[in-house]
Amino acid sequence: MTRMRAVDAIVQILIKEGATEAFGLPGAAINPLYSAMRANGGIRHTLARHVEGASHMADGYSRTGDGRIGVCLGTSGPAGTDMITGLYAAIADSIPMLCITGQAPVAKLDKEDFQAVDIASIAKPVTKFAKTVLEGAQVPGVFQSAFQIMRSGRPGPVLIDLPFDVQMTEIDFDIDTYEPLPVAKPTATRAQAEKVLDLLVAAQHPAIIAGGGIVNSGASAKLVELAETLGVPVFPTLMGWGAIADDHPLAAGLVGIQTSQRYGNASFLESDFVLGIGNRWANRHTGGLDTYRKGRTFVHVDIEPTQIGRVFAPDYGVVSDAGAFIDALLEAARDRVAELPDYNGWAQECRDRKARLQRKTNFDNVPMKPHRVYQEMLSAFDRDTTYVTTIGLSQIAGAQLLHAYGPRKWINAGQAGPLGWTGPAALGVVRGKPGEQVVALSGDYDFQFMIEELAVGAQHKLPYIHVVVNNSYLGLIRQSQRGFEMDYEVSLAFDNVNTPQDSGSIATGYGVDHVKVAEGLGCKALRVERPEDLAAGFAEAARLRDEFQVPVVVEVILERVTNIAMGADLDTVNEFEDLAASPADAPEAIYALLD
Repeated sequence: MTRMRAVDAIVQILIKEGATEAFGLPGAAINPLYSAMRANGGIRHTLARHVEGASHMADGYSRTGDGRIGVCLGTSGPAGTDMITGLYAAIADSIPMLCITGQAPVAKLDKEDFQAVDIASIAKPVTKFAKTVLEGAQVPGVFQSAFQIMRSGRPGPVLIDLPFDVQMTEIDFDIDTYEPLPVAKPTATRAQAEKVLDLLVAAQHPAIIAGGGIVNSGASAKLVELAETLGVPVFPTLMGWGAIADDHPLAAGLVGIQTSQRYGNASFLESDFVLGIGNRWANRHTGGLDTYRKGRTFVHVDIEPTQIGRVFAPDYGVVSDAGAFIDALLEAARDRVAELPDYNGWAQECRDRKARLQRKTNFDNVPMKPHRVYQEMLSAFDRDTTYVTTIGLSQIAGAQLLHAYGPRKWINAGQAGPLGWTGPAALGVVRGKPGEQVVALSGDYDFQFMIEELAVGAQHKLPYIHVVVNNSYLGLIRQSQRGFEMDYEVSLAFDNVNTPQDSGSIATGYGVDHVKVAEGLGCKALRVERPEDLAAGFAEAARLRDEFQVPVVVEVILERVTNIAMGADLDTVNEFEDLAASPADAPEAIYALLD
């Protein structure tokens, strides 16, 4: 056996487990682990400017590929508490992520030592596993167990807290005989698959809801094969968007009260059987449950047993990994292909709605409406683009108007939706997708949270385009305040004394000069104020990104007040803007508008 410090064993374990992409900040209590990383050289580390930012980077990286696990590192005390929002975002969306914190020596615990906090207790509600390791000899086993827990069942983050003296303890360890523990994933039986198929073929208008669990299990291609075998339309959730390409004939659109298409909601309301695979029945997807459930039979398939019946009781539930269930259902469907109903007519009805029920995007207003921005983004950025975003009117309108053409092409903090997630997460995505086109989308408020992380992209040469739609408002909060008949403490506008008051610029009075801030942090930036200049602005952003290999910010000045379509139920979504009346009104729609 080889004698080594516990931290040297940790680095070897991380490499063998495949967790070699780390984001974080060194500090006194975690310096032993950093010394081990430096000595080994097998882990790439990206120095963040804030530990919350590092956690979002690790989260973003984890979302870029099947089986990837980003690592977030920080010292004791506030570094751990800074990670909590990142852990919450990851567990909410079933993302595996490893957070490691330094800690005061064991003898100092519970004595209010400097920066000594019980981070394991704080982190437990937002992790699958959180532990302070008190004995050096336990380190290999704790890490081995942590990786197994992250990967088993519903994926999620873990936190391991390492006292300074535990890190420095010499232990006996042999990496050559270390092996990752087996991962437990429940698998649907043939009998369950047959039961689901019986329910499906009894329906006239069946629908598949494709959740994020399909993407997590790497089963997107299998989903498409299943849909084609059955001839059944697919409605992806926000987290499952891209599991089937938007332009596939069986892609029927997003359903929801915010992030949805008109045709998606309309077609779903005509369904009579719903098979949900790897989804949560999130309230932004379902809206009011009476409307969502009325007249439909529901089957729910999820890897986590406690998810079945959590929001409402399905008619039938199956606990299974999404990919394993699709395999079982595909096998059953192929064996019974001669008796499968012909759903071509139903699928064509969905396609017809897709060509009729569209929102207008081709607005020429100055200041701009956000709809035009997304139209021009679709024109400027190809189908292989990966979009990164979090909550806000920018995300809601983006999900209504952009397109996703493959799994992990829409990377989104879906359930937690922390402001400030977009920028650092995009940096993690760039780490995971080098050489690919990454486009982040933020409102001005989301962008101002964690804006310092732009410097990380400049320092480490992580190029991407960050579109900032600036209305100088907390737009989603302002819209939600309409029900209270107020517009209170949601405006970000002010006259910036450091920005020349150009009478020809509509950006005067919009407050923060995002272009100057981005440039001060080492990035490139430009501002677009008129819709006819968007195409040239995006082209210039791509040129600057490729030339300088840094983040490029494109600030787009919007009208101050825009209300984006949303409502309480699928059949009562309020459309605040004009709808498309001709193909010219929605030139980037999947199908040209039909009368």
